[in-house]
Amino acid sequence: MSTQDLEKNIADLESSALSAIAKSDSLENLEQVRLNLLGQKGELTGILRGLSSLDKSERPRIGQLANLVKVKIEEAHEARKQALFQSHIDSKLKTEALDVTAPGRARALGHVHPLSQIREEILSVFYSMGFEVADGPEIESDYYNFDALNTPASHPARDEQDTFYTNLGANVLLRSQTSTVQIRVMEKNPPPLRIVAPGRVYRNEEVNARKYPLFHQVEGLLIDKDVTFGQLKGTLTAFIQALFKKPLKTRFRPDFFPFTEPSAELDSQCPFCNGKGCKTCGGRGWLELLGCGMVDPNVLKGAGIDPEEWSGFAFGMGLERLAMLKYGVNDIRHFYTNDLRFLEQF
Repeated sequence: MSTQDLEKNIADLESSALSAIAKSDSLENLEQVRLNLLGQKGELTGILRGLSSLDKSERPRIGQLANLVKVKIEEAHEARKQALFQSHIDSKLKTEALDVTAPGRARALGHVHPLSQIREEILSVFYSMGFEVADGPEIESDYYNFDALNTPASHPARDEQDTFYTNLGANVLLRSQTSTVQIRVMEKNPPPLRIVAPGRVYRNEEVNARKYPLFHQVEGLLIDKDVTFGQLKGTLTAFIQALFKKPLKTRFRPDFFPFTEPSAELDSQCPFCNGKGCKTCGGRGWLELLGCGMVDPNVLKGAGIDPEEWSGFAFGMGLERLAMLKYGVNDIRHFYTNDLRFLEQF
């Protein structure tokens, strides 16, 4: 093909290309025109690849002409692309217009978990009594979980049937009580002390309506001079009455805990029947709520506190049990299933 014929082909290609671009009525059609012209097998691409067969004297002039046409096609393509895109947007705005005056979709509000609610209620009561919140690790050594709490080596709680031991070490376990925090606080802080320690604990329990391997506790500790058993009962009675918002009676029943002496279980008059007897209290009129007692002198000595100068009391309660009583929940597993039908009631 002569250079004159090639020049005419390039001019004709420019004219037809610009016409095809101008007539494209959609972005898809426009893209197809671009591929037919500038794609790997496009017409103008073929011309540019064939320049090597031309005479060296003609090659620069024809190449410049072909590149100039390529630039014009690319500019026309881009301009048409922007126009079609804007036309597409304008069309959607006309057919899919938003009524900005219409009410929006309300986002459903979340609910505070009942265990979080009861935790905050309990802590707020003890805040008002001058107690501070203390925290500690959930992965503990058997020293803090047992030894420092005066628990003998033969105690069944140390058995793997009751406690979750880990593979992090021979004596590393998941704490089975937040009493471990009491020891850590006594080791690092001189008395007087007044703390509550909320947190998760773990015990190898069979799962049923009243037991779960993971649950929550709040334990309290008060160390001062001349602390009495009467102060313990007065503190816990005030707490129970504030939590249930009723002037409920309380009573102690003797019990045993390795880290307190003497030890007791605290019963409260049933807040649902006021002691008359109902389904919740099993007709007894009383509810067992928590364990407590005077801190054993051996525990004080182990933490570096002189039991001849200082004394104190400790108590511990399960959040799930209190929440089940206060909110009328009949199965502990409801707290962990994330069933919205349950959570939305709180």
